[in-house]
Amino acid sequence: MNRRGRVLWSAGALVALGAGGVAAVGFGGGTPAPATAANLPPATAKVTSTTLTSTERVTGTLDHGPATPTPPGAAGTVTWLPARGAVVGRGQPVYRVDDRPVPLLLGAIPAYRTLSSGVSGADVRQLEENLGALGYTGFTVDTSFTAGTATAVRAWQEALGVPATGAVQAADVVVAPGDIRVAELAARPGGKAGGPVLTYTGTTKVVTVPLDVGKQHLVAPGVPATVALPDGKPVPGKVESVGAVATAEPAQPGATPKTTVDVVISVGDQAALGNLDSAPVDVVLVAGRKDDVLAVPVGALVSLGEGRYGVQVVESGAIRQVPVETGLFADGKIEVGGEGIAEGVEVGVPR
Repeated sequence: MNRRGRVLWSAGALVALGAGGVAAVGFGGGTPAPATAANLPPATAKVTSTTLTSTERVTGTLDHGPATPTPPGAAGTVTWLPARGAVVGRGQPVYRVDDRPVPLLLGAIPAYRTLSSGVSGADVRQLEENLGALGYTGFTVDTSFTAGTATAVRAWQEALGVPATGAVQAADVVVAPGDIRVAELAARPGGKAGGPVLTYTGTTKVVTVPLDVGKQHLVAPGVPATVALPDGKPVPGKVESVGAVATAEPAQPGATPKTTVDVVISVGDQAALGNLDSAPVDVVLVAGRKDDVLAVPVGALVSLGEGRYGVQVVESGAIRQVPVETGLFADGKIEVGGEGIAEGVEVGVPR
């Protein structure tokens, strides 16, 4: 950016200056006035070249993300359920029906059909990848369900203690992208397994922010964010996803309804989150950033009236009033530009 060029007035500066006020000082033209005890500002500061970053603080919830229900199970009686909060890994039972385990397989394709000899497709490859990860061999990992695949499936079924048919029906397994954490139990032992048996989340803690749609421009996947834990400890994170569906929250009588989108913040250092399973947290988002700009303390601005501002340049024992154009406001400083404004120039701080 050309430091002597025009600097656009930012909305953040308008808000900050409107809230804090700006000193009103008369400008009597460009002739320097001798610096005396009467007109000397109480403090001075230098124009600095710096990076300004403005932030927006929003509230969110630390948890394991939205819960997903298991697909309807096979007809039968639920005979075992894991505890709420339990973690289930690949090949381990998610629950039992008629005392038969329904194991977890990892992948992106939900189980939707019976896989048996002669069937082909991406879901076959997914099954074979899981069989290989569980230690079974004798087949080629591809999209074809061969006799070798059927032999491996039978060996797997025998190890599970279920009928060794060599085929896998959709209700025989639960498929998820990774290890799961049990969120809520939707059934109970002795109940029927016809519907969802439980809900689950991923095992990684995330922060979900119901962000006002008016602030949606602040976020995009990959944008850095800082999570402030209940004890005040800051933990770095980044925007993982931004919801595509806006939700209108019910408003109190006389209040304006609030429309939000869910923003998920991931945290790479899970250990930094401690033992918290669920907690309200603050999230600091970067609202704006400018590198290599000229800035002064916001208290150095003086009002010229009609929305115009300036600074008092102190040099050679005299005070010179210089109009400026303002830009980004952050951390008590504001971007300035104009004729005679350069790095190192000393300005008065009248308040």
